[in-house]
Amino acid sequence: MPPDADRRRAIDAATRIYLEGLPLDMSSLAQELSVGRATLYRWVGNREELLAIVLAEATERTYRWAIDRAPGSGADFVLDFVERVMRTVDASPPLRALTKREPLLFARLALMPGSIETVSARIMAEMLEREEAAGTLTLALSPTVLGQAIVRICDVHLYAPLLGGETAQIDTALDLVALLLGVSRRHP
Repeated sequence: MPPDADRRRAIDAATRIYLEGLPLDMSSLAQELSVGRATLYRWVGNREELLAIVLAEATERTYRWAIDRAPGSGADFVLDFVERVMRTVDASPPLRALTKREPLLFARLALMPGSIETVSARIMAEMLEREEAAGTLTLALSPTVLGQAIVRICDVHLYAPLLGGETAQIDTALDLVALLLGVSRRHP
């Protein structure tokens, strides 16, 4: 296993490339890091694995950002949080560039079990568990199962354009999340 500093340096460089909306090219990245391609692959795996790491870390940052800004508690907090995440992701210029350039790769990384879903479901479950422990939310399922269900519902509706839809179906996803939480959603 490579030293953590080298792996982190490669991930940070790949993150910068992603945030600039540019394609991730492993040869260029290896050259930028002044290492051979084989070394880069030992550090971070193949291109798809590296992109999954970059997207999983971006997902975690977005989730943490939304948790810090969502007001209230209980179902209102969860619904506000989910809406913030979905609208932020839907409007993300780097993600839009990636999905336009490589829709099938993104769909595979985002909609199949893997690091992005794992991060999303873990944070969602932590948040649900916290709200349940505080007595502000009563769950019909375990936080882990419910968290995973919410993430999958949101992903399918958020990435609807990649699956043949015209636009993200954020309001539909929020209505379904409210249903899972046992509440009615207040529409603006």
